[in-house]
Amino acid sequence: MNRYTEMQVFVRAAEDGSFSAAARNLAITPSAVSKLIARMEERLGALLFRRAHRNIVMTPEGEVFYRAALAAIEAVEAADATIFSGKLGRETLRIRSMPIFGQVILAKKLPEFCRQHPDLQVELQLRIDPGPLLDEGTDVAIHVGHLNDSSLVATRFTSTRWIICASPSYLAEYGTPSHPNELADHACLNFHSSIAASTWTVRGADGLSTPLAVKSRVRSNQASILIEFARAGLGIVRLVEVQIADDLAQGRLVELFPEHQCPEEHPIYAVYQSRRLVSNRVRVFLDFLKTKLPDPPPWRYWRDQ
Repeated sequence: MNRYTEMQVFVRAAEDGSFSAAARNLAITPSAVSKLIARMEERLGALLFRRAHRNIVMTPEGEVFYRAALAAIEAVEAADATIFSGKLGRETLRIRSMPIFGQVILAKKLPEFCRQHPDLQVELQLRIDPGPLLDEGTDVAIHVGHLNDSSLVATRFTSTRWIICASPSYLAEYGTPSHPNELADHACLNFHSSIAASTWTVRGADGLSTPLAVKSRVRSNQASILIEFARAGLGIVRLVEVQIADDLAQGRLVELFPEHQCPEEHPIYAVYQSRRLVSNRVRVFLDFLKTKLPDPPPWRYWRDQ
């Protein structure tokens, strides 16, 4: 048993006035309390209690030790409080996010989080490469889609879907396809082939996701580029609704063949190292996301427009 635990038992016994009462409060046996106090007295070379029948009374040496032990316990509890209290010190929260989510959601939500925690520094890195989610000191990674690494701890907040769409100007000039198979005759805007999202999927005859081959007029590794090209009427694009909800609601983009759109929901996770040992800066960020990312997601409002 360590010194801190010994001091806790000693203080409990001193305040309860008996080994039996201390044992009940600590959920251990009276003999365990008695033996622990005896070992402490032997180590310290001083008698800490006078035994009187079932009661105990501190000796002068015991009173001196009691004050010191109580101060030590309070100091440890105060140290714990600096970690587990809701108030954050001057520290840095490092967030990694896929650009899909970071540019559209985090860029709008994080200012409020920063105002709530003025002493906290925030580093937000947007990356699309397939490397490890938690590297280079990253505290939390925001990931859109299913996770391949089962060793990571992930909290699911909400979800999004992929939507195939085009601008009214493109459809007016080139016609509106009524079936995914007609996309072979249209110009499409796509991600670079090294990115998983470059593979388009639609709802198959069996109701499941089916890959679809398309001709790519423009390729990019950034969704923001594809959105601008789509708005300009240069082709048909497939993007997640979290990015284009406003465009769909305001008519800048139009969903194509909704009955054939892929039904799969892509979860949005916050990924971190440990569920048991979560730093306070990560904990308050996760709590913030829970309030700002309800499920069903707020960006699905465009379907009601």
